[in-house]
Amino acid sequence: MSKFSDHNFADEKALIRVDFNVPLDKQTFAITDDTRMRAAVPTIKKILADGGSVILMSHLGRPKEGPEDKYSLKHIVSHLGELLDGVTIEFADDCIGAQATEKAAALQPGQVLLLENLRFYKQEEKGDEAFAEKLSKLGDVYINDAFGTAHRAHASTAVIAKFFPGEKKMFGLVMEGEVKSAEKVLHQSEKPFVAIIGGAKVSDKILIIENLLERATDIIIGGGMAYTFMKARGGKIGNSLCEDDRLDTAKDLLEKATAKGVSIHLPEDSVIADKFDKEANTKVSVSDAIPDGWMGLDIGPKAQGVFAEVIRKSKTILWNGPMGVFEMEKFQSGTKAIADAVAESTENGAFSLVGGGDSVAAVNQFGYTDKVSYVSTGGGAMLEYFEGKELPGIAAVNA
Repeated sequence: MSKFSDHNFADEKALIRVDFNVPLDKQTFAITDDTRMRAAVPTIKKILADGGSVILMSHLGRPKEGPEDKYSLKHIVSHLGELLDGVTIEFADDCIGAQATEKAAALQPGQVLLLENLRFYKQEEKGDEAFAEKLSKLGDVYINDAFGTAHRAHASTAVIAKFFPGEKKMFGLVMEGEVKSAEKVLHQSEKPFVAIIGGAKVSDKILIIENLLERATDIIIGGGMAYTFMKARGGKIGNSLCEDDRLDTAKDLLEKATAKGVSIHLPEDSVIADKFDKEANTKVSVSDAIPDGWMGLDIGPKAQGVFAEVIRKSKTILWNGPMGVFEMEKFQSGTKAIADAVAESTENGAFSLVGGGDSVAAVNQFGYTDKVSYVSTGGGAMLEYFEGKELPGIAAVNA
């Protein structure tokens, strides 16, 4: 059992750092994806079931100069109540100050209080100790359940923990699940272990690829970043996305992989287009001989077959980044083929972890959320974890 599951929260006020940084419709402020909110529900429900009360703190968006209506957490209050089966959500229009203090003090067992956006104060992102201390006084026990912000040394994620004794600070179920799943991939992976790395830029993924060269047996590279590798090998990539200042880096990574016996799989063919547009003309081309004026926007049918075969043979799968511009229907078959293969391999006993905003969006879009072992809610945090960095939000609770 975990420290959180073992703890009895009866008559305690649990101050929880959640990640309710959800996308809102610009006109109506309706939530367009509540994945992060739903992830936190089991943690909240356990505390309420024990007879405790809950004080939730989160950020939303990137407010620049103090309070802005479009970044107010008041927009998520009614939906949060629905997710918690009709529990009335108290809302404080500040995260510190008299109202927050009074509402927290008045909270009874079974009740929930949501504080206003932490980032309305610059002190939050600066990791200000006095600000963290004010927040800490609102609750009896501190729970960090916001893996998506664990890589930030902010007041509510890394500094606040020092104001609670060891037995009164812990991870919630989201954080526990994230850390356990990431550890399983990084340190307890069964071989063959395939890492599927996609997305636009090599520069965003250099450190994660280098770290995975020590652990993976196979690395599949797709998305826009594949063309930098293609050009580094001397291929012609037309107008495809390429980071020319990273060609030496790509070459170096390919050489390191060879030296370590790690198989790097680049797409043999690509779906190419004459412009970046959902109405573009398309055809299939060999990936290292793309004509001028054309660009690769998805992996081709041969690449899909080869990649799927590698995935099906794997026992551990990490997927970070799509294979193409899956938001456009003409360029989504590669990402969907990968999702199919990951789901099939998972059904046959492999452990699969999907993380990174675009990969998660793809898995949700294609209806595969329940067909993989774990879907991470933390994009940047998961990346840094797999780069081998210590995350401040985890270190603070473990201290």
